Amino acid sequence: MNLSKRINEMQASPIRKLVPLAIEAKARGIKVYHLNIGQPDIKTPQVFFDAIKNHKDKVVGYALSPGDPNLIQAIRRFFERDGIHFDSDEIVITNGGSEAIMFAMQAICDPGDEVLIPEPFYTNYNSFLKETGVKIVPITTMATNGFHLPSSNEIESLITPKTKAILFSNPGNPTGTVLTWDELERLKEVALKYDLFLISDEVYRKLVFDHEITHSLGSLKGIDNNAIIIESVSKRYSTCGARIGSIQSKNKELMHQVVKLAQARLSVSTLDQIGATALYDLDDSYIDSIRMEYEKRRDIVISELSQIPNIKFETPKGAFYIIITLPVNDAENFVKWMLTDFELNKETVMLAPAEDFYANKNLGKRQVRIAYVLESTQLKKAMIVFKEGIQKYIQKRKND
Repeated sequence: MNLSKRINEMQASPIRKLVPLAIEAKARGIKVYHLNIGQPDIKTPQVFFDAIKNHKDKVVGYALSPGDPNLIQAIRRFFERDGIHFDSDEIVITNGGSEAIMFAMQAICDPGDEVLIPEPFYTNYNSFLKETGVKIVPITTMATNGFHLPSSNEIESLITPKTKAILFSNPGNPTGTVLTWDELERLKEVALKYDLFLISDEVYRKLVFDHEITHSLGSLKGIDNNAIIIESVSKRYSTCGARIGSIQSKNKELMHQVVKLAQARLSVSTLDQIGATALYDLDDSYIDSIRMEYEKRRDIVISELSQIPNIKFETPKGAFYIIITLPVNDAENFVKWMLTDFELNKETVMLAPAEDFYANKNLGKRQVRIAYVLESTQLKKAMIVFKEGIQKYIQKRKND
């Protein structure tokens, strides 16, 4: 029996595919510092657990398909703090930001359609689009330019009659790039000129450094029918396992259709929505404290990387990721070697090879992504191990 072409063509997650090697290393008594995955170690706010604990219903029933009305109102208040207004029927709660992107793809694209995405991009975009039969057309960005967008003319040159949308994350995963207001305005003009949707993945919004500001797509004027915003509690509130996201758009016809997709999968976890409601009602002082913590961690990583010869990187302005270009021919081989052949005082580091963050397979082969999600002491130890590892690996290659 044959499996589907669709499933055979889907890639394994480059973030998780080397996990068996990490498991084997741990079985040998090696401590593995996980810098490969965006799993924050910051404590989930207690209000999340308290809200669920205080829930008194005797039966955990289905939530409404579009989402718990209390959570929808909390998300509305969250956007209102930045002067962005959504009606209640312009928000649908989803199983994480992942389902929100899937819903957007299913609602606006047919098989064979195309979506433009700045590369390098979050690798699961590949899977989301493959599942819906949509083709990724990469907008290549370069480390030397801080992974900022190319000119409008270059973007427009990629548009065909099959192009339906431009999807981007802001701040960026895996780059940590924060798009400027001018870049968003240029995307807006392109979208309006060619009647495209703009899908802004804002999972990391507000996690920005050096006094930068992340502008939500919802702040732009004159683009209501084209704009789709993806939101989630996962990263900002350190609640990845809750799987609570949402899709927002002032295009009411689009959102009416999205509700049909929500109905088809019945509902999102009732209890997690209750907990998430409490998270969204936290004031900005909580977010400020998280932002400062990640900025401190970013600075530790930059300080340690600056001491390693022959590597290249741009200082990220947001999220909690950095792309590094290594003086090696195949970064994935280096990542594997760190797990199979290297240890420093019974410790090693797991990174994410960056090749699969690109649609263009000629790019990213010498790059890795670091997720600085460990507390400062552990992070510094991990970076010392990484520094020793890359130096030993380069020396080994010279001697081979």
